[in-house]
Amino acid sequence: MSRIGKLPVTVPSGVDVTIDGQTVTVKGPKGQLSHVVAEPIVVNRDEDGAIAVTRPDDQRKSKELHGLSRTLIANLVTGVTDGYEKKLEIVGVGYRVISKGPTQLEFSLGYSHPITVDAPEGITFNVEAPTRFSVIGIDKQSVGEVAANIRKLRKPEPYKGKGVRYAGEQVRRKVGKAGK
Repeated sequence: MSRIGKLPVTVPSGVDVTIDGQTVTVKGPKGQLSHVVAEPIVVNRDEDGAIAVTRPDDQRKSKELHGLSRTLIANLVTGVTDGYEKKLEIVGVGYRVISKGPTQLEFSLGYSHPITVDAPEGITFNVEAPTRFSVIGIDKQSVGEVAANIRKLRKPEPYKGKGVRYAGEQVRRKVGKAGK
């Protein structure tokens, strides 16, 4: 039995969960999210109001989807109550970020032109300093994807460590040329 899959998903007060066949819709104070659970997995409500995720058999595909489905539903509940935030930082002389509103950022990353990034629906940006900013939203997958795409604009390079990185990320450094 999946250790993660058999845990019930607790639903805090103020969160409304609707299960319609394979579709799970979660409404909370921050918004609404829905997810379609893969076919063999069954989602039900417990007596105490928690969400239980079960699988019909012990086939490999069912085992794979059991824990995944439970985690995705738990992420929906966390997203509509607390939301998700990815913090990023910029390292490099002259590298900086400027906020052009809550859904637009402008980066100076050593290229000949500034790079403008528009947030997709449901995502907002928060700039704490010219070298520190965060991506905020209720959908964990879209927050991570936007943060990864921003990091891709200028990945941290291994010699000086310059570039966009996640807060707290350790960049593996290489030794430069061996001079005589």
